[in-house]
Amino acid sequence: MKRIGIDVGGTNTDAALIVDGKVVKGVKTPTTEDVLGGVRTVLGLVLDGEGAAGLDGVMIGTTHFTNAVVQRRGLNKVSALRIGLPSGASLPPFVDWPKDLAGLVRGTVHMVRGGHEYDGRPLVPMDRDAIREAAGHISEAGVRSVAVSAVFSPLTNECEVEAAEILRRENPDLHVTLSSELGRIGLLERENVALLNACLQDLAHKTTRAFVDALRDSGIQAPLYLTQNDGTIMRAEVAEAFPVYCFASGPTNSMRGAAFLSGVEDGVVVDVGGTTSDIGYLKAGFPREANSTVEIGGVRTLFRMPDLLSIGLGGGTEIAADTQAIGPGSVGYRLTREALVFGGRQLTATDIAVAAGVADIGDRSKVAGLPKAMVEATLRRMREMIAEGMDRMKTEAGDLPLLAVGGGSFLIPDTVEGASEVVRVEHHAIANAVGAGIAQVSGEVDRILSGMGRDRALETAAAEARARAVASGAEERTLKTVEAEDLPLAYLSGDTLRVRVRVVGDIAANARRPERSVA
Repeated sequence: MKRIGIDVGGTNTDAALIVDGKVVKGVKTPTTEDVLGGVRTVLGLVLDGEGAAGLDGVMIGTTHFTNAVVQRRGLNKVSALRIGLPSGASLPPFVDWPKDLAGLVRGTVHMVRGGHEYDGRPLVPMDRDAIREAAGHISEAGVRSVAVSAVFSPLTNECEVEAAEILRRENPDLHVTLSSELGRIGLLERENVALLNACLQDLAHKTTRAFVDALRDSGIQAPLYLTQNDGTIMRAEVAEAFPVYCFASGPTNSMRGAAFLSGVEDGVVVDVGGTTSDIGYLKAGFPREANSTVEIGGVRTLFRMPDLLSIGLGGGTEIAADTQAIGPGSVGYRLTREALVFGGRQLTATDIAVAAGVADIGDRSKVAGLPKAMVEATLRRMREMIAEGMDRMKTEAGDLPLLAVGGGSFLIPDTVEGASEVVRVEHHAIANAVGAGIAQVSGEVDRILSGMGRDRALETAAAEARARAVASGAEERTLKTVEAEDLPLAYLSGDTLRVRVRVVGDIAANARRPERSVA
């Protein structure tokens, strides 16, 4: 096995060459404003003297899609089709979005009769004529992406599937996102996920095509995979259809990399980057999943996301020279130009660490004049932030291992309250790239099933999860179930369960050929 893992962060772009399960080489370079420049740079550095022959794949984790939503850039107009009248009219699509974001992406909005009751019975007959009429309005408006949501579609997606068929029949060029393929019970939050996914379609196509071009320019004839927010990977064309699954993939890459490099599968991972520290809970080698709503760019969502806590502490975090306030601003990828130890004028967390003697970066003489008491007090407050963050992520009493990774992990002391030990690993600064490089392919199902009993419901969900994994490029014989849970829903009639199954497996041999469809 020969892979390259790449993680594009807000400050640095990291890469790791992994051969037969061992990290052969790792590189780190500042992220460029166009993102792709940094990718080309690390590809050249990591392959220097190695050659691209025999590569099984290139795995890239990117903040591109999250940043697009947060920074309100690169988003396309999207139409919303909600199937749920008459009951779903009071809170229309985009109702809870920030005004600036809604004004940027909201195209046409259509609400039609249809949907299902909580027990799976039809709410009212679906208005197919209204959907055909909506398709005409969407085409006239020049909108090319549409998000379809229906009441209780996680219970039965019949309405959404049929609506998508009608829309595509009327306009074959439409990109259609179904909320039932992404979200969970909770109409607004599930609809929001579908809308976010739809407004990223143009950017997803542009990004995957650019990554493929970067590989080609580097002489790489290997397939491209993008990392997902559950610590696994998906083929580029799948990521193009579901870019929201790339949200928060960077921290999950670090968590998977930390588990791989340390051999510790249960603990708390603290990934200190240049801008933030991401703290996550590792269980059986995979990130713990959040079970509550998660806001992305001010939009409430409820779908598969890792349970993470981000604090404003990183190597580039700005320290106020007068008050010694820590953050929240950061010099980010400008660290090597603006930090004191590099000849700049901005006091940063890295300067404090160098002055305290816990890091050897840049020119130490440039921070020799900092007051000792101020340095010690600031370093102590930064360490208290890390200890508090770890405590907030723990769900039970007792100490747990703390896995320290990231380029700024020198900010983590050797002892932390609540940690049984602080584990530092080789290649800690590129753990995110390592996590991308060793990632497997997954398939996940999170559905509500009724009237079939617990055993059959689990079997049904497992079969669907395996099929999704194979479709994403997994070798079927290597698949194994890593999570399987069922939750009886007492508020629904009959034998109704929420069933969640996740399987992972190795990349299939026939999936290692370069994909031409995204080039």
